Formats: sequence, C-alpha cells, structure tokens
Amino acid sequence: MHLTTQRRAAWALAALAVGAFTYVTAEVLPIGLLTVMAADLDRSPSETGLLVTGYAAVVVLASLPLTRLTQRVPRRRLLTVTLGVFVAGMLLTAVAPNYPVLLGGRLLVAATQALFWSVATPAAAAMFPPEIRGRAIARMSIGSSLGPVLGVPVGTWLGQQVGWRTAFALAAAVGLITCVTVATLMPGRRQAGDGSDGHEPGRGATPDARRYALLIVATVIGVGGYLTAYTYITPFLLDFGGFAPAALSPLLLASGISGVAGTIVVGRLLDSRPRMALVGPLALITCALLALYFFGALHPVAVVALCVTGMSFSALAAAIASRALQVAPGSTDIASAGSGSAFNIGIAGGSLLGGALIDHSGVRSVTVAGAVLTAAALAALLCERWVAPARASAPERTAPARSAR
Repeated sequence: MHLTTQRRAAWALAALAVGAFTYVTAEVLPIGLLTVMAADLDRSPSETGLLVTGYAAVVVLASLPLTRLTQRVPRRRLLTVTLGVFVAGMLLTAVAPNYPVLLGGRLLVAATQALFWSVATPAAAAMFPPEIRGRAIARMSIGSSLGPVLGVPVGTWLGQQVGWRTAFALAAAVGLITCVTVATLMPGRRQAGDGSDGHEPGRGATPDARRYALLIVATVIGVGGYLTAYTYITPFLLDFGGFAPAALSPLLLASGISGVAGTIVVGRLLDSRPRMALVGPLALITCALLALYFFGALHPVAVVALCVTGMSFSALAAAIASRALQVAPGSTDIASAGSGSAFNIGIAGGSLLGGALIDHSGVRSVTVAGAVLTAAALAALLCERWVAPARASAPERTAPARSAR
C-alpha cells in the first residue's frame, strides 16, 4: 500500500472509530440522563426508558433490511449519508418540543446505527490488506469500547450541568465532524487494499455458511450469557459482594478501561489466530463469572473477575465482527448485519433472563446462569470442526482473500 494511501486509510479508520464511539454514546446516554429527561418532558422514568428500549428494537429489526436495500451503494457515499442523517436525528432529539418528536428523533438515529454497524466494519477491513484486516477491526472497536468509559460519563455530567439537550447537540457536532472526515478521506470507487473499482459487496476470505451459522448461534448464546450477569452487576456487587455504593463508579470504570485494553490485545490475534480470539474470551468470561458466583464476596476476587469480564467481552465483540467477515457465505455487509443483530438479540435476551432470575432465584444466580450460557457458546465453537468441517485444508491465516469492497 502506498504511504499516502496508507495514511489516508489510517485517518479514515480513526474517523470510523470516532463514529463508533459517538453511536455507543448516543445509544446509552439516555440511561445516564433518565431522571433529568423525564422531569423536563414531564414523563415517567419507564416512558423515558422506552427511548433506549425502542432504540435497541429498531437496531435489531432494521439491520438486515436496510443493508440489503443499500448493498449496491458505494460505501463512502452510504456512510456519509448515514452519518448525515445521524446528525439530523440527534439535532431533532436536542430540540424536540415534546416526547413524540423526541422518540421519533431517537428512532431515526437508531435506524442509522443499524446501517452504520453493518457497513462500517466491512468498510474498515476493506481499506487494508487481508493480512491486517483483523487488526483494523480491533482498532475501530476501540471507539465503541471508549463510549461507556468516556462518552457516557462526560455526556451525563454535561447534561446534568447545562441540560440534557446540550449533551445531544454536542454528540451531533461530533457526528458532523466524523461525517465530513469520512466523506473526505475514505476511499471512493476504489477501495484501499483491493485494487478494484466496482462497488459490489465483498466476500468472506474463507466463506462457509455452516461456520457462519454456528457463529451466529454462539453469539446469541455467549452475549446473552454475559448480559445475564452484567446487566445486574450493580445489585450483585452491592447485595452479594458487600461493596459500598461509593465503590460502584470506580469498579465500573475499571471494567470499562479493561474493555479498552481487551480490544487492543485481541487485535494481535484476529488475523493470526481467529478461532483463539473467539474461544479465549469466552473461556475467560466463563471462569470469571464462576469466580463471582463462588467468591464474589471476597473483594479482591470480585474486582479481578469484574475486570476480566470487561476485558474479555470487548475482545469477544471485536472477534465476532472479524470472524463474521472471514466466514461470510455471501456479502460481508449482510454477514456483518446478521452478526450485529445476533449481538443485540443476545443483549436483550440476557437482560430479560437476568431480570427473571433475580425475581425468582436471587441476584447471585445471574452469574452462574451467565457462566452456563457462555460455556455453552464456548462448547459450540470448540466443536466447530465437527459440526461444520472446513471445505479446504489450508490454514485460515493463509487463505486467499477475495475482494472486500
């Protein structure tokens, strides 16, 4: 890759990482500002909570249809328009005079997020040679890992100090800068690293429908297992762990920072050991959740286990995104949309399961239930060679890459 082209691709990748950061912040920000928004709009907390629930539902339901509808649109143009609509939706949210308009703005932003996550990951990979595409995906994922650590706390603080509308307007401004950067720097008709000038959807390096299907199933189960426990980690730490309420923020911050570290570390494995990048984090999450179940009342053990789960889950998210592109049986955009939908289904399912367990079995049960599910996902992936045997004997790391435009 020419040095100028390499630098341009690196800056474009940084812009996509900022876009991922902004989307994660925009999605979760209403949680931190729930009471402030509810009071300003004269709505109950449960009604305001629909701003998050409805958002997640749109992301799940719209990913595949929108990706299919736009798969022949060149990626630079598509991402530019997507980010432009995101900015409009965030501004509509910021100036909404009432709840229905606010909800409409949120759902519009959710639709752009569904498309962004489906297209941005394959686009990031396509800008680089096949041997470093996994690393590129990991670097982009750093942005999404920073969202809960930096974006949400800063947005929450800003919203509490000067009003929640200012926080959403600032997110819109960041989105606008990202949109302009992507439009300026991202390759257009020609994709960096592939030498082709069409805009047909890319293909997986080692396409295999059975392995892709197994990945989707393992994603739903594994992500669901993690969220079964993590959604209710706060009451677990308080009630079973015996931590003081003042310790919660530092603990969650440590988990978030560990997640950023996990994303960086897994980048070294995605290209050379893609299966290890998947099964390793799942194994660590399973062990950490079991440690919380048996020894969560011991503060040093609980802290270490919490950091291990945060690190491993962020690594797992990047590994799933990378693996979906490798084994995509057709368009990488469609494969990315499918894995993203599976990820969000796991999030929703895990949250619901954890809530049911707390009501009937107590808060401690969410950790062991989560461990059982992540262990099941791990077992499924370990059996991949028997459930979905490879069609070729060449090692994954040397498999020829097809065009990933």
